[in-house]
Amino acid sequence: MGKFREMNETIKKIGVEFSDERGAISNILEEPINHVAIITSKAGSIRANHYHPEQTQHVYLISGRYESISKDLNKENAETEKITVEPGDLVITPPMVAHAMRFLKDSAMLNLTTASRDPKDYEKHTKKYKLI
Repeated sequence: MGKFREMNETIKKIGVEFSDERGAISNILEEPINHVAIITSKAGSIRANHYHPEQTQHVYLISGRYESISKDLNKENAETEKITVEPGDLVITPPMVAHAMRFLKDSAMLNLTTASRDPKDYEKHTKKYKLI
């Protein structure tokens, strides 16, 4: 029997829940969220290179593609992981997991977090950590 390995970030494939002649409904998330942002990124750009001490981040990729690089800062000698994120994927990054994004295509995403992202409190909710 193979050994199960838990990943730093969870990816959920979001599918269509309901569809008719008017269009489709895809349910993305059913938990409390305190901040929502739309982020666009150009192919070749890098974002993040940080971690959040207390909040969980949910990223829903609307269009494009990126590599997500992550490292669990709770684990001594943790390895860096890399996953490719496609449109329709929901990436869930828990607190204390450093993460960075390398965009392979021009992309648009929803960034949803469990706590405020007030810019004047940036140093409290977001800590720099260079992965790439």
